[in-house]
Amino acid sequence: MARSSAFAIFLLVMLAVLGGMHWFLWARLVRDTGVPDTWRRLLGGLLALAALSMPVAVIVARRLPFRAARPIAAVLFTWLGASFLLFMALLATDLARVLWAAASWVVALAGGTIEAPSDPSRRVFVARALAGGAALAAGAATATSVRIAIGEPQVKEVAVHLERLPRPLSGFTLAQISDLHVGPTIHEKHVRRVVDMTNDLHPDAIVITGDLVDAGVAQLRLATEHLARLSAPHGVYFVTGNHEYYAGARAWLEELERYGIRSLRNERVVLGDRGPGGASFDLAGVDDWSVARGEPGGWPALDAALAGRDPDRSLVLLAHQPRGVSEAVRSGVELQLSGHTHGGQIFPWNLVVGAVYPYCKGLYHHREVYRSGQQNMQRTGQVYVSCGTGYWGPPMRLGAPAEVGKIVLTA
Repeated sequence: MARSSAFAIFLLVMLAVLGGMHWFLWARLVRDTGVPDTWRRLLGGLLALAALSMPVAVIVARRLPFRAARPIAAVLFTWLGASFLLFMALLATDLARVLWAAASWVVALAGGTIEAPSDPSRRVFVARALAGGAALAAGAATATSVRIAIGEPQVKEVAVHLERLPRPLSGFTLAQISDLHVGPTIHEKHVRRVVDMTNDLHPDAIVITGDLVDAGVAQLRLATEHLARLSAPHGVYFVTGNHEYYAGARAWLEELERYGIRSLRNERVVLGDRGPGGASFDLAGVDDWSVARGEPGGWPALDAALAGRDPDRSLVLLAHQPRGVSEAVRSGVELQLSGHTHGGQIFPWNLVVGAVYPYCKGLYHHREVYRSGQQNMQRTGQVYVSCGTGYWGPPMRLGAPAEVGKIVLTA
């Protein structure tokens, strides 16, 4: 019952947001440009249907076979991204008009001759010119962002200094895959390409920081079986993201085990020379912050992952969301590897994501000052946030290209 209510609220919010956005598109592209009545009604109806299509598609996709839902999802998600870019382009023209009007008003007050145009035909001409320019800009941005999203991810190499890392392990490389989102629009071809790219890096270990899939095992097995080819001398490790829980986390954890991928669920392993006195460090992993809270030992059970650990050993943490950094640093984590944000995925949405997640993309240094007993303590740590190796929703990326991370640990 609670799940049904949450889904209904989600649909209502989606409908409200999409309805407002598509009304704005109608106002600027149809109403203000003086489109004849017949076309006005037709275009208004099409935009109304477009606003309704996404929530309707969410409902239909839950009932349609996966293969039938795929092309529908591709079309609707692409339109969602394109309409967002068009909305932002038109909003920018509105801002430009407001600034121009304000400047004209200031000049007029100062005794100048510039006045805002009042002729209706002139206003329609300006509206058409601005709408045409916005449509061209949004069309070019859409084409560019689709090409980037469906193309080959970048290899992002980052050197990270860890003070406690044993010198014999300096240069130890972790390949990071995050937010691959295999599902309706990301298929076998992309998974195969990512696996080949990752193996070509010849990493010492491979880590997958959540949001790997967006559907069930039966629907995606043909694509995800390529993950069994991931190979590294010190193993392949996985932590859950929030999307695993939407897609059936338990089944996927069993499937990944079949591929030879070790899931770290609030636990840790030793990487390096495991023999007595050998050079090694700790790799810990926790379940996703938001979705796994209600599960036994779920986040924020960082203590469970670190229980009994030697605090003098170097420690790297896998956590899907770039949250809990303060707690992690206080617990001795030198480097947290995360994803989830997609780096904002589509400009200017990255501005919103950056406001919600201060650690949005790339490498950050975190200084934590806290009180322990009667003493003031200070520790520093780092967090690297991947832009993601796939995408979610619109098959588009603008200003945040997909990546396979090559994290080089240095002593």
